Amino acid sequence: MIDEIYNSRLSEIKTVHTSDEWEKTVIIFEKSLNEEQESTFHKLCDLQSETTADEMRAAYKAGFKDGVTLMKEIQE
Repeated sequence: MIDEIYNSRLSEIKTVHTSDEWEKTVIIFEKSLNEEQESTFHKLCDLQSETTADEMRAAYKAGFKDGVTLMKEIQE
């Protein structure tokens, strides 16, 4: 159930725009790569993004469970 709550709120979570420094650096870096290296770089970025999303989901679930535990303790 926590996953469903997280997934329905996902669109409401404000995302932070990548920094201008990242944008400039990645453009310069990508221009220095050949086609195969660029493909590998994009795959690595995608994997990092997926890992970060999984970590955010796990942190949300842990925080939700901690909140419920706190509410139960307060009611006792």
